[in-house]
Amino acid sequence: MEVLELIKEQVESNPVVIYMKGTPEMPRCGFSQRAAQALAATGLPFAYVNVLEDEEIFDNLPRYADWPTFPQIYVGGELIGGCDITLELYQSGELRKLMEAAVAKSDTPSA
Repeated sequence: MEVLELIKEQVESNPVVIYMKGTPEMPRCGFSQRAAQALAATGLPFAYVNVLEDEEIFDNLPRYADWPTFPQIYVGGELIGGCDITLELYQSGELRKLMEAAVAKSDTPSA
């Protein structure tokens, strides 16, 4: 599978996914750590991809959504942004609402 197709499949098959350096339990970057903590604080499930474990994803993800830095957080198949935007959304209460809607939508069987 072409790497951009793989990224597209990951983004579309997970209601919420964070591309981060490290894992939520063992982050390797402060920005990734703070963004993952904000996602976890919502109490809702999310997937993660450790970009340090896949050089092709690390090299090509910035091209996928034209976003140059990590972490990158996708909710409902859409890039919401990186660490700063995710923290702002969390503090305003919008992050949980976005995540709830994406999770609910993924639980609904397609017609």
